[in-house]
Amino acid sequence: MYSDYLIKNKYSIMKKLDQQTIEERLKKLEGWEYRENAIHTSFEFENFKEAFATMTRIAFEAELQQHHPDWTNVYNTLNISLSTHDADGITEKDFKLAHTIETLLGN
Repeated sequence: MYSDYLIKNKYSIMKKLDQQTIEERLKKLEGWEYRENAIHTSFEFENFKEAFATMTRIAFEAELQQHHPDWTNVYNTLNISLSTHDADGITEKDFKLAHTIETLLGN
């Protein structure tokens, strides 16, 4: 049944990844690191307006994925942390959003 398929896929996405898998996946994301049960990165922009515009673009994508970053913005700097709170760690959802963010930024 299709609903069974969705449930199985939801749980495979929500499965907490082990540290070795996380470190292996991070090799494909330049500038991201694993610490404190999350993956983190920072970006510096020309000014506040550029940082905020990027946050808005990320917000639309995060909403589509139903997965939202923990982030802070101070003037032209954006700090992003991703983890899946329901899984108490890093899941495929975090890497999917991280790759989306990198694509939005042209990396």
